[in-house]
This record gives sequence, structure tokens and C-alpha cells, in this order.
Amino acid sequence: KVIYGSVGVLSSKQQAAAVRSLAALHSYVDLDRVGVYGWSGGGSMTLNLIFRSPELYKVGVAGAPVPDRSLYDSIYEERYMGLPADNAAGFKAASPITYAEQLSGKLLILHGTGDDNVHFQGTQRLINKLIGLDKQFSFMEYPNRRHGLTPRDFTHRDTLRYGFFEQNLPAGGR
Repeated sequence: KVIYGSVGVLSSKQQAAAVRSLAALHSYVDLDRVGVYGWSGGGSMTLNLIFRSPELYKVGVAGAPVPDRSLYDSIYEERYMGLPADNAAGFKAASPITYAEQLSGKLLILHGTGDDNVHFQGTQRLINKLIGLDKQFSFMEYPNRRHGLTPRDFTHRDTLRYGFFEQNLPAGGR
């Protein structure tokens, strides 16, 4: 119940705090080289983390994210967020797109154009927002692919993701 009306707000703060706690406990955790990847809800969390904690997250790969909570499935949203008309501030605060101007790290967005769960329109809205903010990012669309892509796409997706991390968080930490 603590997340009701603000999905992603508390959890992104907690995940950033957890990374900082790990670094305080373990000297091998290099806070200058933190990256995050997620798909669907994890893609939304990736955006939340890289936008809300840009000083911590240097690289993010967000697959099929929900950048704008107002564009997601009403059955899910209304269960956890209430109605948009009754919780406009909560929907805004819970939407990663609200914090896009804070992007300073490297971001790769992946999305299938035929996604029947997390609609591609939200990613298009985020892309337009990032362009309008003159924020650089990388993007890969998977034409006519649904939410989970297809098994034949997995190697391509994984190779692209791993390559993005290798390029932007190369070996050689402290």
C-alpha cells in the first residue's frame, strides 16, 4: 500500500540507496561505473534510475519501458495509481518522462513497434521529449515485434545490450 498512487517513486529511491549501501560495505563496488538494465517494468525502473539518480547511474538500457504512466494499461494503472483525473500529480511524479531533463549518462532504449502490452507510443513520446531537451541517446526499434520480442530476436537484443555496456562502461574499474 505504500506505493499506491506513486508507482516507481519509492522503489527507485530504495534501489539507489541499496547501491550506495553496497558501495559502503564493499570496496569493489565502483560508484563511477554503475549501469542498469531492465525490460517492461524493469525498463521503466531503468529510466527512473538513470533520470532520477543521474549522479549514480552512468549507463542504462531500458527495454519496452513505460515512460508515461498515463499511457499504460488502465487495469494495472487504476489498481495501483487510481484514476488519472483523481491523481494527476501522482501520475506525473510516477512517470519517468517527467525527469528526462536530468539524463546525463548513456541511455539505450529498445522497443518493439507492435508491443501489445507497453504501447510503443510511450517510447515515441519519450524520444520526442529527449530530442526536445537536446539529450543524446541510442535507440533500437524492433519492427512489428510484441512485448517479449521473439526468440529469434534474443541474440540480437542481448548482443546489442552487452555491447552498449562494454562501450560505455569498459573494463578497468578501481
